[in-house]
Amino acid sequence: MQRHNTNTDMRYLKRIVDTLLEKKLRSSDAVLVEGPKWCGKTSTCAQIAKSAIYVQDPDRRASYRQMADAKPSLLLQGDTPHLIDEWQTLPILWDAVRYEADKRQEMNQFILTGSATPLDNDIEMEHTGLGRIARLRMYTMSLWESGDSAGKVSLQALFDRTQTIEMYESPLSIEKLAYLMCRGGWPGSLQLEKEDALEVAYNYVDELINVDVNRVDQSEKNPDRVRSILRSYARNISTMTSATTIMQDVQANDISITDKTLTNYLTALRRLFVIDDVKAWQPSLRSKTGIRTSDKRHFTDTSIATAVLQLTPQSLLSDFNLFGFLFEDLCVRDLRIYLQPIRGSVFHYHDNNNLESDIILRLQDGRWAAVEVKTGSKEIEEAADNLLKLKEKIDTSKVGEPAFLMVLTGGQFAYRRSDGVYVIPLGCLKQ
Repeated sequence: MQRHNTNTDMRYLKRIVDTLLEKKLRSSDAVLVEGPKWCGKTSTCAQIAKSAIYVQDPDRRASYRQMADAKPSLLLQGDTPHLIDEWQTLPILWDAVRYEADKRQEMNQFILTGSATPLDNDIEMEHTGLGRIARLRMYTMSLWESGDSAGKVSLQALFDRTQTIEMYESPLSIEKLAYLMCRGGWPGSLQLEKEDALEVAYNYVDELINVDVNRVDQSEKNPDRVRSILRSYARNISTMTSATTIMQDVQANDISITDKTLTNYLTALRRLFVIDDVKAWQPSLRSKTGIRTSDKRHFTDTSIATAVLQLTPQSLLSDFNLFGFLFEDLCVRDLRIYLQPIRGSVFHYHDNNNLESDIILRLQDGRWAAVEVKTGSKEIEEAADNLLKLKEKIDTSKVGEPAFLMVLTGGQFAYRRSDGVYVIPLGCLKQ
């Protein structure tokens, strides 16, 4: 069993989640860090952990299983915080950690990581972990964390209204954005040459389709069907496409698929943190207008979509319609990461009059902001007009004035328009 101090990787790039993990450990007995495979959970947690066991280590896996069956507490021994990597492989460890935390009555004891959420009927847990095990969601790396964004504009400062917008310039051209969408935010890709870095997302998708989806539950999944569903999801990215439409799309090549089968496959992909839809925002309005409540289809990392569609940066640049939808997905990923320290969530707004906001940012304290996503400068005027119309439609006596209105672009310059709308390139944004 590995009870030694964990080594710090000299190439490790600081993550926003680092500070969040330390904070949660100060107020919790244990922290569960969840997120997609290869997003860097183990490396991040190893920066803080004083001892660790890696449950999927092939040299020790059989021994760990025997110990878990005989006396699970043996796997919890070590200097604290003690890291248990990929805990869901030995589900009994959940109860063991919960019980041990009850005994010790001390903070900062355990870190668990998981790349899949077990189904309730997969395991028998005596305790939910409520009050003992805090949860922390982890994503792939944002553009600011990977060093690709200049980080001149702080999302937190925009909410606090302390950000001064000058004529900041983004370092990201449209060509570079296309490359970054295909490369993704996988930490393992950042040390590689450009062409090699693009292969990481392809490798992830192949592993996902051929191995991981079948591991997530006890029913065998057809790899061709998984790929077909992922391709349909990717073609409908950043839209409110219904599950029925996705099924009809898949049925073009797989007539035997049923509603129940599709639901099971989508559930598996959610449990693996592959797809990550955006829910609709339903605020109080000044007038009686219906609001569409469908989720928007999104991936946890845009490169999953580009890989499953077999897109290259060059081919992506030849289809600017698809580029726009993928760019919105990239923006959603980064905004989710930047919102974590200020307890914020991402939504979308679309009413029956087709007035929409691509992204609504809402903090737990009630503050909110509306965002339109545009790839170039020609669409900024229309986007700003939509945001101002939305502001007028919202009943601000109940939800408050927006903290800001922003057009998030793939363009070059950040500035504040005369109507108060911010125009911010994604390549200028940070936490």
